Amino acid sequence: MAVRRVRLEGEAILREKSVEVKELTPDISRLICDMFETMYDKGGVGLAAPQVGELFRIIVTDIDDKHPICLINPVIEKSEMMQHASEKCLSVPGVRLKIRRPGHIIVKGLDRDFKETTIEAYGELSRCICHEIDHLDGILFTDRK
Repeated sequence: MAVRRVRLEGEAILREKSVEVKELTPDISRLICDMFETMYDKGGVGLAAPQVGELFRIIVTDIDDKHPICLINPVIEKSEMMQHASEKCLSVPGVRLKIRRPGHIIVKGLDRDFKETTIEAYGELSRCICHEIDHLDGILFTDRK
């Protein structure tokens, strides 16, 4: 595993759309490991592949350092209970904004073993997953203010 450089606001890759992952390769597995390592090293709770320079639809999150989640090709199936709460982003250091996001989502995708998974998320986890999926579409949280 390796800590990768986090791309910062203003770098073009953060505004590009990520591509779907078609198969689990050794490079994709290594990327996922590196994403977790980078997220933990930088003190984040979530990270998307574009933030480390890779345009793949992959996100990782661990809001309590006990329950790491990897989602490949995530799609939000249902969202409800909109809430305003404070967010920050490793790609936009020093900025914290109140953003309106769903307080409850159901998201489907593939896990790090490339098996189908469905996650029902509430509160901070819901917010984090939505924030990271935005990165896959070239959207920064500062666009949502």
